[in-house]
Parts: sequence; structure tokens; C-alpha cells
Amino acid sequence: MVSPDKTKYMKFSASPSRRSMKGATINGVTYEGVTEFIYPGTLISNDNSVQKEIRRRILASNRTYFAAISLFRNRLLSRATKIRLYKTLIRPLVTFGVETWTVTKKEEQALLIFERKIFRRIYGPKYEDGEWKIRMNRELEELNKGENIVKWIKGQRISWLVHLERMEEDRMPKKIFTRELEGTR
Repeated sequence: MVSPDKTKYMKFSASPSRRSMKGATINGVTYEGVTEFIYPGTLISNDNSVQKEIRRRILASNRTYFAAISLFRNRLLSRATKIRLYKTLIRPLVTFGVETWTVTKKEEQALLIFERKIFRRIYGPKYEDGEWKIRMNRELEELNKGENIVKWIKGQRISWLVHLERMEEDRMPKKIFTRELEGTR
């Protein structure tokens, strides 16, 4: 039995005028129309934009970072341990579902800014010529040996593609990936 209180619906269309939300009535039961919802942990919107999801993930990761700030400020932990904490606690939260994202340069920049902010806090300022200076982006890239969140995301997407290619033909993701669509857009 479908619960009308919990069930909602959403219309997808390239045209904003065709995404109008009215209550849909089926067999005398009215269901609420929504423009976005969270389905297993991912924000899905009717304009098929990933921008809101990325912002939501960055905010959630920021909250996680500040919840664990005592660990990142702890002088007894080495930088390597703090980087490992970042890579195991925070980065998976910000990149959940990344295999399906279509990331633009603007979103890549937002992700890089987020990551550099955390690395600046981990590495701290440097003492040079008698004064403290914050680390530049180039220095952070050198310290991390050129590895960053955007490169990691691209690697995950390639990894998913390889996994998809190796799948058996009867699996649903493989069927969807290899199927040729009929009709017009």
C-alpha cells in the first residue's frame, strides 16, 4: 500500500514551464508535487542540476570538519594523520555519489577551495623572513604531490566506468549504459 502522506512526485523536463507542480490525483488520492527531494542521501532536483547537491555536500563536510576540529588542532597528531583523517572522514562525505555528477569548472573550483581551506588548517602558516605567511595554492599542491579532490573525483568516475564495462550483460546498470534510446529527445 502506498502512503499518500509519504509519497511525493516530481516532473523532469528541459523546459521550466513543463515542470509545474500541482497535486496529482490517482484513484481519489492526491499526491504532493515537489521540485527536489533527497533519495538515498543525494539531493535530486527537477532541473537535473548537481550544483545544489555539491553545495549541500560541502556544507555537510564543513560541519563534519568543525565537529572534529579538536583532532585537527591537536598537536600530538602528525600532519600525515590529519590528512588521513581528512581523506577518511571528510572527503567521502563531500564526494558521495560523485560518479554520477556532471561537474563544471565553477563546481570544481568550489570543491578545490573547500579542500585547500582544510589543507591550510592542517599545514598551518609558514614562518618566512621573520613573519608568518599563509600557504599559497601552489605550495599546498606541492605538499600534496599534485593530488587534489578534482583529480580524485575523475579517478572515481573512471573506476566506475571500468566496473560498468566488466559487468555481466544482464545487470541493470550495464543494460542502461549500453542501451540505445529510441525516439526523439
